[in-house]
Amino acid sequence: MDKMILKGMRFFGYHGVFPEENRLGQQFYVDLELAMDMSEAGKTDELAHALDYSELHAFVKSIVEGPPFKLIEALTAHVASRVLEHYTMVNEVTVRVTKPHPPFDVHFDGVTIEMHRKRADYV
Repeated sequence: MDKMILKGMRFFGYHGVFPEENRLGQQFYVDLELAMDMSEAGKTDELAHALDYSELHAFVKSIVEGPPFKLIEALTAHVASRVLEHYTMVNEVTVRVTKPHPPFDVHFDGVTIEMHRKRADYV
């Protein structure tokens, strides 16, 4: 199976448990790994046979910058399920969402939730 990876997408969202997170918002980083057959795109060199990653970026942006979730686990799961629903050529997706600045006195590069889903789980 072929793989497309979108790494380090950055979006501004209002997700979090605390009211100030919902009010002030913060950056979220998203990585996607998509498993799909890209042989036809490789043969034809035509966008019609490929997944348009600029459109995929806009799709993910609309989710992350859309209505807030309390938990980044819920946000991550929602991105995974929506990608599989919307992009039928994708067989599997791995989504990583990083919250780089959690609102407590901790010193690290953030917290990342990673989820892997297969189309068979949603059929």
